[in-house]
Amino acid sequence: MASDTEIRDRLALERTHLANERTLLAYVRTALALAGAGAGLLQFFDTPSSQVTGWILIALGVLGLLVGTWRFLAVRRHLAGRRSG
Repeated sequence: MASDTEIRDRLALERTHLANERTLLAYVRTALALAGAGAGLLQFFDTPSSQVTGWILIALGVLGLLVGTWRFLAVRRHLAGRRSG
């Protein structure tokens, strides 16, 4: 039978894994909001400043998604190392 310490450690790892997934979803939500705002500016406004701002927001959304995915994978690799070691 597993000791209380082993159970607590395993549950702490599971909580951290779930928090990592929630953080990824927050990055995705933010990236979609930025890209959607940028697409809205491009669709509804024809001024040059709106066009530039729209493309910048879309680029920031893509960048945010990439950073979020990279961080998620890095933490997941770290946690996988903790489980096996």
